[in-house]
Amino acid sequence: MLHKERIKLPEYIYPPDQWRLVETQFDLQFLETTESLFSVSNGYLGIRGAPEEGRPAYCNGTYINGFYESWPMIHAEEAYGFAQTGQSIINVPGAKVIRLYVDDEPLDLSKANLLHYERALNMQEGTLDRNILWETPAGKKIQLRTRRLISFPDRHLGLLLLEVMALDAHASIDLSSKIVMSSSARGATNDPRKGRSLGENALDMEPYREQDVRIMMGYRTKSSGMTLACGMDHVLTTDCRYTVSTEHSEELAKVVFSIDAQPNVPIQLAKFITYHSSHGAPTRDLCSRVGRTLDRAIHRGIDVIQQEQREYLDDFWRRSDIRIEGDVTLQQAMRWNLFQILQATGRADHTGVPAKGLTGQGYDGHYFWDTEIYVMPFLIYTAPRIARNLLLFRHSMLDKARLRAAQVNQKGALFPWRTINGDDASGYYAAGTAQYHINADIMYALRKYVDITNDTSFLYEYGAEMLVETARLWADLGFFNDRRDGKFCIHGVTGPDEYNTVVNNNTYTNLMARENLWYAAETVRTMQRDCPKLFAELADKTHLDLTEVDEWQRAADQMYIPYDQKLSIHLQDDEFLDKEEWDFKDTPADHYPLLLHYHPLVIYRHRVIKQADIVLAMFLLEHEFSHDLKKRNFEYYDPLTTGDSSLSVCIQSMVAFECGHIERAREYAWYAARMDLADIHGNVKEGCHIASMGGTWMTIVYGFAGLRDFGGRIAFNPVVPKREGSITIPLTVRGSFFEVTLDGASQTITYELKEGGDLVIVDQGEGIMLTKGQPITNEIKKRQYE
Repeated sequence: MLHKERIKLPEYIYPPDQWRLVETQFDLQFLETTESLFSVSNGYLGIRGAPEEGRPAYCNGTYINGFYESWPMIHAEEAYGFAQTGQSIINVPGAKVIRLYVDDEPLDLSKANLLHYERALNMQEGTLDRNILWETPAGKKIQLRTRRLISFPDRHLGLLLLEVMALDAHASIDLSSKIVMSSSARGATNDPRKGRSLGENALDMEPYREQDVRIMMGYRTKSSGMTLACGMDHVLTTDCRYTVSTEHSEELAKVVFSIDAQPNVPIQLAKFITYHSSHGAPTRDLCSRVGRTLDRAIHRGIDVIQQEQREYLDDFWRRSDIRIEGDVTLQQAMRWNLFQILQATGRADHTGVPAKGLTGQGYDGHYFWDTEIYVMPFLIYTAPRIARNLLLFRHSMLDKARLRAAQVNQKGALFPWRTINGDDASGYYAAGTAQYHINADIMYALRKYVDITNDTSFLYEYGAEMLVETARLWADLGFFNDRRDGKFCIHGVTGPDEYNTVVNNNTYTNLMARENLWYAAETVRTMQRDCPKLFAELADKTHLDLTEVDEWQRAADQMYIPYDQKLSIHLQDDEFLDKEEWDFKDTPADHYPLLLHYHPLVIYRHRVIKQADIVLAMFLLEHEFSHDLKKRNFEYYDPLTTGDSSLSVCIQSMVAFECGHIERAREYAWYAARMDLADIHGNVKEGCHIASMGGTWMTIVYGFAGLRDFGGRIAFNPVVPKREGSITIPLTVRGSFFEVTLDGASQTITYELKEGGDLVIVDQGEGIMLTKGQPITNEIKKRQYE
């Protein structure tokens, strides 16, 4: 089941373009959505796509990944072990604003007479560009160009360029460059996907510094104790006469350039902005860092900064670009999705990936399982260094995960369902803390990373410790159940589907826990045999007893996997089939997502699914299911799935391909690609869906190309309808970079090794050796069910 597109961006305003997201007319009805779509960020610093003038705007958002305020979590009725402290990303003081006044008349896009308007997110340059021709109320024509850039090479730096010129008359032009205290997320709401409102008092201002046209400001959060410094500096270039003034207060700092503009004489203002944050370093130290960043930026100059940005993007696209011939709209959507993943992860060096990236405050800027299951596959195959950093960040949370396990009366470690600082911030435990599968999800990503990169040093130095503690959790959480013939059962959990909570023996959870336990036992035994010194260090660090490893093996070998003999399908959980089926026929279209229109208890007592659950297990652990079993499971569960989660449709697409439902798979893949550009879930204004974008990449690589890689065996089994154009996919496996090209017209698949050593892969069941300079082209075989 699919929701219809909520906002169809009209092509006469938003024309298809392979490398840019283009807007050719300013229209207030699209303001909220496009603020997210035109965001720029680098994984550390992000700015929403509100105009440089600061208004009109839904939310003038500027965000620092991992910079948050904490607040006491008040439960209507307390119980032992409930999460106690919430965390919310802060909308920090914004430095992007440059107000333009012509003869004291402000430029306001909602009222201005715009003779020409174009805005474009340039995915090759890594910039947001605007070109405006404004006729003022006095009839003067003003040419305005702006460029916004958040640097990837320098994670703390942003650059704003403004070029303005009076075309036909003398004019008095004022450029008011500001740092403005921002408000947090909008007020109370019954939509759990939105961010929490912290009001405007999350930050206290600390000492302020001013030097010529440079201003630096320091802040400290009231509760979490985090510190922040931001600064701006300017270089004005013009042959016109001008004067400069400055002003500052607790709410505002600004530098005003008053220019005697002559006709056709250009005026260029380069504004350098920078942010530094810390868990508690004095703001004076952070201001010193801000000063050094600004010094370097001005010394390097705008041309060098832009060139370095382009070089970074060139390298990214070389490693990542999925090239689609014959469909400009799909090509644009694919590149926009991949670019957004880069913007969310590129310089997330010591943090996680917020569910919305840095495009909005949805979900409070929290990190979920989204990263490991949906984003990590793309990173592992295109940017393994970033993937490693994200796993390292999870390892840094291990002590808090141990504490959280103890708080819920379990051994080992329990990674938080949603968090920024490592503490669980799940306010609703049924759809939060109970999702113990987060442990197995992280370990699944660890295994994929190690298998595809062969980075066993990371596995032994960091991963093994996480494996030990997560295996302990599963061994303690489950039990050998005499009523299930002594099988190992796991009760009181929530799987990926949040419309069925606190259930017994969720199939996804049990299968993933089994893999977690097997992998932990295998890794520890291998270390003991092959790396005794590292094993001794691990055993000492974790107080490991080898009898535990035997218990993990036994629990995994005896894991109970619910199955219904009558229907010959897996049960989503023990009681799923006993529930009354949801009345889809009489549910109004505007009552989706169900979570916004029905009490949780109503949803929980029905057979209805928010997002892929068993279907996700069949994708992640495809080797555990026969083709016929996959088909039966898919055909039973797919009609019960509402599409209320952006995380679902990509998974449904890949499994539909495998089960022979090719048209349905293509439709699902299209919806995945358009999830945000068409605002299918109606909440893009709160930020983009980064995990869905990772899923979009997977629909091509695991769907059309049919990649399967469990255990590090790289195998392709493509499905490409004849009407499809060619699709080229770059991948990196164990240091070898190669491209896979699918051609629908000729029904062929071509493999070409570009860099690195020879690589053995499997094409449609037959092993082949890839050697540099020797592309291999094979016919796409027709599958038995086609």
